[in-house]
Amino acid sequence: MVLVVALCVVAVVVLVLLGLFVFGLRRRLIQRSGGTFDCSLRWDAPAPDADDASGKGWGYGIARYNGDRVEWFRVFSYAPRPRRVLERAAIEVTGRRAPEGEEELALLSDAIVLACTHRGARLELAMSEDALTGFLAWLEAAPPGQRVNVA
Repeated sequence: MVLVVALCVVAVVVLVLLGLFVFGLRRRLIQRSGGTFDCSLRWDAPAPDADDASGKGWGYGIARYNGDRVEWFRVFSYAPRPRRVLERAAIEVTGRRAPEGEEELALLSDAIVLACTHRGARLELAMSEDALTGFLAWLEAAPPGQRVNVA
């Protein structure tokens, strides 16, 4: 009986370690091509005039530049494909702000919130100041003739 319990405990520990290893391996594979940054995303964000500082709806992730697209991957997922793909030509920046209320707890400590629309859907991206500078430069570096709107 003790042997069975010990084997079950060992099996659970091995599974937990294997799961953590796969999380780390997935992140390494996503970052392998370069051009990645930590980025929280809130899809279907509240309207700018709404008073919603609840911190709800944010997902922590990694964003990766891929040509004229930004691919966003959830950190706590085993999915090999991005959860969201944002095309440069379809992103319109509508404003930026500091996290408010409970958002400060839901986001990284140095995050800046960037309000955007993508194909008519409101979304917010939260990233560090350095990542924000790179993101805005990437938006402005669109090929000639592409419409870019950066607030």
